[in-house]
Amino acid sequence: MIGPLIAVTGATGAVGGRVARRLARTGVPVRLLGRDPARLPDLPGADHAPAARYGDAEAMRRALDGAHTLFLVSAHESPYRVREHTTAIDAAVAVGVERIVYVSFQGAAPDATFTFARDHWDTEAHIRTAGLRHTFLRDNWYLAGLPAMTGTDGVLRGPGGDGRVAAVAHEDIADAAAAVLLDEGRDHDDRVYDLTGPEAFTLAEAAGELSRVTGRPVVYVPETREEAYASRAGYGADDWEVAGWVTSYEAIAGGELAAVSDAVPTLTGHPAKSFAQFLVENPDSYRHLLPGG
Repeated sequence: MIGPLIAVTGATGAVGGRVARRLARTGVPVRLLGRDPARLPDLPGADHAPAARYGDAEAMRRALDGAHTLFLVSAHESPYRVREHTTAIDAAVAVGVERIVYVSFQGAAPDATFTFARDHWDTEAHIRTAGLRHTFLRDNWYLAGLPAMTGTDGVLRGPGGDGRVAAVAHEDIADAAAAVLLDEGRDHDDRVYDLTGPEAFTLAEAAGELSRVTGRPVVYVPETREEAYASRAGYGADDWEVAGWVTSYEAIAGGELAAVSDAVPTLTGHPAKSFAQFLVENPDSYRHLLPGG
């Protein structure tokens, strides 16, 4: 299969790496971007761009020169993330990239409870004004994050109340992204897809599923905002980062991540993975909760 060149950012990461592998299997020309080219995967038919950081306009222009489509995975959270995104987008415009597919977040809005979702909204706004064809993939929470945020003491804690979250698997995000990227028609232009799992569940229900699969008690402990900040104070993280952690739970409590979308099955042709299915397929995700783990 031959087609226009697709540049994939974050190709060493959980989303970008999966998307890159899917694209490479089809034979489309793929260019892999990452801050450390030595860590980029060796995929058939894919070339490696020189080191490119989003905030380095010249490096991004070199890396994107000749690409038709940019798959833009959001940068690591930082106070400067929106600036980095806009620099990368402007570099794409400067070298003639025609389309951007951006990995955003469900509920992205200027007044979103989850502070990092506001960054995604600002990035989306810049892409819209850039005049390129574009598609936004708004991911819900990652299913992998639920066991990861559960401590070895078997406690998942946060100010999520009894709100529900329609968390989604990385595999489903990658399948959906690949489907959009490989479709050179116009059906996906100016579209926003919420990528979710097949159901929305409470954090207490997530803890119950972890209890079932691990065979040990796992519980959800709801926190107030003050308790959430206090319990995370020992990590030594900056205030903006802790605020992101805490408000991600508060967005669940407020119902902002409860909507279930049919985008994954519509785009991929297969059902989205449930949390139970994810745990069956990814036992390493909860190994730290097992005896001796």
